[in-house]
Amino acid sequence: MKKIELLAPAKDLESGKAAILHGADAVYIGAPKYGARSAAGNSLDDIKILIEFAHRFYARIYVTLNTIFHDNELPEVQKIIYELYNIGVDAIIIQDMGILEMDLPPVSFFASTQTNNYTWEKIKFFEDIGIQRVILARELSLDQIREIRSKSTVDLEFFVHGALCVSFSGQCYFSHAIEKGSANRGACAQPCRAYYSLLDKNGKVLSKNKYLLSLKDLNLANHIGALIDAGISSFKIEGRLKDIAYIKNITAFYRKQIDEAIKEREGFSKSSSGITQLGFDPDPDRTFNRGYTNYFINGRSKNIASPDTQKSIGKIIGKVKSVANDFFIIDSIIKLNNADGICFFDERGELQGTSINKVDFDKVFADNLEYLKPGTIVYRNYDHEFNKTLTTSKTERRIGVTTKIKESIKGVLIVAEDENLNRIELEESIVKEPAVNAEKAITNIKNQFKKSGESIFKINMVEVNLKDAIFFPISVLNDLRRKTLDLLALERIKNFPKLEKSIEKTNHIYPEQFLDYKGNVLNQKAISFYERHGVKLIENAFEIQTDFANKQIMVTKHCIKYQMGLCSRYDHPKEKIEEPLFLADNHRKYKLEFDCKQCAMKVIFLQ
Repeated sequence: MKKIELLAPAKDLESGKAAILHGADAVYIGAPKYGARSAAGNSLDDIKILIEFAHRFYARIYVTLNTIFHDNELPEVQKIIYELYNIGVDAIIIQDMGILEMDLPPVSFFASTQTNNYTWEKIKFFEDIGIQRVILARELSLDQIREIRSKSTVDLEFFVHGALCVSFSGQCYFSHAIEKGSANRGACAQPCRAYYSLLDKNGKVLSKNKYLLSLKDLNLANHIGALIDAGISSFKIEGRLKDIAYIKNITAFYRKQIDEAIKEREGFSKSSSGITQLGFDPDPDRTFNRGYTNYFINGRSKNIASPDTQKSIGKIIGKVKSVANDFFIIDSIIKLNNADGICFFDERGELQGTSINKVDFDKVFADNLEYLKPGTIVYRNYDHEFNKTLTTSKTERRIGVTTKIKESIKGVLIVAEDENLNRIELEESIVKEPAVNAEKAITNIKNQFKKSGESIFKINMVEVNLKDAIFFPISVLNDLRRKTLDLLALERIKNFPKLEKSIEKTNHIYPEQFLDYKGNVLNQKAISFYERHGVKLIENAFEIQTDFANKQIMVTKHCIKYQMGLCSRYDHPKEKIEEPLFLADNHRKYKLEFDCKQCAMKVIFLQ
């Protein structure tokens, strides 16, 4: 049976627990240090608590240690790896291959998307050296994923929802170049979410003050089945900095999508245990989003960028019919509520926002309506009632159990088995007092054993097989049930399937013989790793170089020329533009180079 995993993010312990309860098969969370989101680190104590919580459901916890390291940091990195192993982490997500030159515990390692996993040759190399999972580049199409699957057997993970890095992961040096912090060191300042003007060779402004590098958010909900068929086994939600409302809603939504896809296919099952009962209807439009795109899953398309705003716009509500001083009337079948947040684009194309003070039938009262005009499309980017429901709704996740109660020589034998086939037997000595009313006695036994209280279990069936009906006091039945479920919980943990794997040094040849700064080699152990795997020449990482002039600081499949209808390959524009083109902000200009053979755009740092 092929296991399919829903992998959710967590910025902290509370978010991690919420992800598990709302259906995640696994959670990825930041280590105390050295994660690609430096603002989302967690203590070992919290990670240990989350591991213990997740393992009860046979869900897994993966910890990110996916930055690159200076030599003097390596001893601390190694110490953290051992500490994570000792508290039971299921896998560690890494970027820096220097880690694999260390003396390591038998813990599983995943190759982060920061290792730029775009070609089947790279993925096959990681498989050969003992990496247990490769997190693929977001830019891949279904055809490319199928090719990778045909060339390797390693576990494949793919992002299906959330914010998109416009650059190939691990290949962005923009933030470091402008002295805001290195993305490969967990301190990206997100210059891709800033606004720029687009200039031609002569300084002519082709687009002024737009978010030209900002993308919409990813949503591949309609492609889950196709991705399973292509070979993806782990479906990843982005968002280690997102709030808990996002975690609950998006995790619950994809749980439903994946379950439906699994039902339609033979030989597949989810990778963890238990059924989640929700207290709300998940809807990805009702939490943070910049509008959605399926990115490059079916090849290149126009609708991937968000040039007018880098902020969440949420869900389309409807079109404004009329505007008064302090209220407007909207044509919509969607109910707005007091305290909702709404936004709209004004006549200049700039995003405006306000909060709703009161809704009176078709009148919506709000402040800051100066730029709102009839015909304007209104979005809701904060859904007050939905967020309140997410906060107060009771969501439970329970593991199915069948129970059989038999008579034994000593008294009674209870056999319980969960959905993972964990089985326990509990024999208890009791005084066999015949029941006056046999039917009522059997009913009482079944009713009491169907209760599961605050445990993680749901009793799906109780079978009672006694020679003669026995009278059990309610207190005795409750005690027997508690002992049974406690024993079963312990048996589950004892039988938890571990992922432990030892990394053995090999001499497989790396797909490239020369690594420039984009190889992200920052320490001596990383140098040793690549030299052992046949790399002949290794350049210093961007983070320890001093001259950035004329260096590529970003490479992206997002093409501004294509987005604006200026691509000679796809659009055949009537007016020829004077190249090279430049992005300009308030401080400097950046040259754009277009690699049409690879259908990619490069951003070049000039000074």
